[in-house]
Amino acid sequence: MGSDLKAKFLEVYAALKSELLNDPAFEWTDDSRQWVDRMLDYNVPGGKLNRGLSVIDSYKFLQEGKELTDDEVFLACALGWCIEWLQAYFLVLDDIMDSSHTRRGQPCWYKLPKVGMIAVNDGIILRNHIPRILKKHFRGKPYYVDLLDLFNEVEFQTASGQMIDLITTLVGEKDLSKYSLPIHRRIVQYKTAYYSFYLPVACALLMSGENLDNHVDVKNILIEMGTYFQVQASVIKQLTIMILDDYLDCFGAPEVIGKIGTDIEDFKCSWLVVKALELANEEQTKFLFENYGKEDPACVAKVKELYNALNLRGVFEDYESKSYEKLITFIEAHPSKAVQEVLKSFLGKIYKRQK
Repeated sequence: MGSDLKAKFLEVYAALKSELLNDPAFEWTDDSRQWVDRMLDYNVPGGKLNRGLSVIDSYKFLQEGKELTDDEVFLACALGWCIEWLQAYFLVLDDIMDSSHTRRGQPCWYKLPKVGMIAVNDGIILRNHIPRILKKHFRGKPYYVDLLDLFNEVEFQTASGQMIDLITTLVGEKDLSKYSLPIHRRIVQYKTAYYSFYLPVACALLMSGENLDNHVDVKNILIEMGTYFQVQASVIKQLTIMILDDYLDCFGAPEVIGKIGTDIEDFKCSWLVVKALELANEEQTKFLFENYGKEDPACVAKVKELYNALNLRGVFEDYESKSYEKLITFIEAHPSKAVQEVLKSFLGKIYKRQK
């Protein structure tokens, strides 16, 4: 079913794109239509599509084995694509803010010839496509206003998480003493967990006629899961680079790791540095303060040596198993078997993953 579902999902992308390229609210020219067509294909469908596909998976679980109608599949796919559009909007702008070079194994959109800062407006267009899709396909639904509310709220939470991340790593104000687990958790929770974990399930719940106010416990479990996922992602990336350093004496080819992991150079508030600060003695802390956030490869290597000395890999493995046990306990306490299935399917996708 997996490949069939993905094929169906991509069919719906083509249909939505065609509608957007013929949106009657704008007088299109050939040039403008070609630009948006290329911009969408470059930025929207290129990732793993996990967030979008999760809407359909979750909706199927909530229907408890009932065969979905073509209309239900289309609508669930459309909501999935709204999340992928939201993700594309965030990433296009995020890459500019971070001065990134690559995304998903190819140059960032703003890095392409003739694009440059037009990408800022493209990000705004991507954002504005979401209510266009919702209006066209959901306006007559009883949950239409709830959908609009949900997307607006999650976008606000994500942008606010990005803001904390950006002001915590202000260039010229490199102060490691500001970094702590609560700060790290807040960044990860708002910047990633809401739109990547809660939003797909919330969309499926609304489509199933549920009131989101009755599912605060589901939201909390998904936010917890999203936080764990983000810690895992950054740790795997950093450890992969450290392994490549050991064997290849280089920083890891971008094609191996995807987006180049430069948390140490970029003075990022990562789980690894927060844990290191928590576990380090006075001398090691001073050492971290002196070397973290420097472009110099020698400083980066010293930070990585300290990570190894503090056995952060082992500390992470311990965190991983405790997080899993806690999440399973929360999930199994939920009264609805269908909701348990939704949550377990999410956890199954991320626990002990390698990339």
